[in-house]
Amino acid sequence: VQLQAFGGGLVQAGGSLRLSCAASGRTFSQYHMGWFRQAPGKEREFVAAISSSGATHYADSVKGRFTISRDNAKNTVYLQMSRLKPEDTAVYYCAADTRFIVLMSTTRDPNYRGQGTLVTVSS
Repeated sequence: VQLQAFGGGLVQAGGSLRLSCAASGRTFSQYHMGWFRQAPGKEREFVAAISSSGATHYADSVKGRFTISRDNAKNTVYLQMSRLKPEDTAVYYCAADTRFIVLMSTTRDPNYRGQGTLVTVSS
């Protein structure tokens, strides 16, 4: 599976952005998908994950502000981010794995990971 994330940019606090992650290769619908982020000088942080059946899980820090979704027909997973805060500033990565729990881990590497897209939230 090859993953390509895009949609990052500069946004003011309180604003919104939608990240997309396009997948190619093997059967996208069979994979659980997720997003994690890493800010400069900080450890990797789980953001959100969606199972192959559509169940979702969020980090407490983004719950109620971010929404993860997937479109299997387009082989794409999305992260809709609203009410952005400066502390959301990070490089965001999408990931794919057959093990849902791995997508929520900060120490276990997923089977597949895309290149990151930078999100900068100004105060």
